[in-house]
Amino acid sequence: MENKINIRGVNIDNVTMDEAESIIDGFAASKSFHAVFTPNAEIVQLCIEDENVRGIVNSADLIVPDGAGVVLASKILKKPLKGKVAGVDLGRRAIALSEKKGYGVYFLGGKPGIAELAADKLREKYPGFKLVGTHDGYFKKEGEESDRVINDIAALSPDILFVCFGVPAQEKWIMANRDKLSGIGLIMGLGGSLDSYAGTVKRAPDIFIKLNLEWFYRLIKEPKRIGRMMKLPKFVFGTIFAKITGKA
Repeated sequence: MENKINIRGVNIDNVTMDEAESIIDGFAASKSFHAVFTPNAEIVQLCIEDENVRGIVNSADLIVPDGAGVVLASKILKKPLKGKVAGVDLGRRAIALSEKKGYGVYFLGGKPGIAELAADKLREKYPGFKLVGTHDGYFKKEGEESDRVINDIAALSPDILFVCFGVPAQEKWIMANRDKLSGIGLIMGLGGSLDSYAGTVKRAPDIFIKLNLEWFYRLIKEPKRIGRMMKLPKFVFGTIFAKITGKA
């Protein structure tokens, strides 16, 4: 990908949602491995703190800014991104492409039953989308157990694979197994998206999303997230400091 913007060491693709959809459409049709990662401010902060995770994230074929914090950082650094490209929404675009073009989709991750419930809910809006298989995320991510899951996926030949383990487990698993997954055109690391599609985790109301306060809504609903949420101000103030000191 061209037109990448370096945000604190993470090379974010400067694309709109429509541009990202066009790119993943090409990936899905390619029958050749392409990874898509969707870092928000919390994940970029993790990349700042962990060089190994940063290298893995930067190895993706498409990296989109999933969060207002990343977009804000780009403005602070005077390298503005076109806007937020939320992973959960880009995932829905992939489902719509499946319905339109017949791409086979496989859901991997979540608790037992979540992937199937997500599929049922998605069919209410995309009745023609092509789900070829599912597997929960409760398996060992290395060794024979992981290989069995990969073999099951390969046997079904999906064009699109959603991997929803959470960060950085999903990114590590995808890149560690890229050779074994080489025939899948589009592999997306989508965190808790299956829970969102299934309706077991409610997304913020539209007003919170429009005001870039989706993170605040999640904090209200899940106060235990406060430790994770503290990475957001750490990231923003760290970006301001990096800009002032010329270390951005």
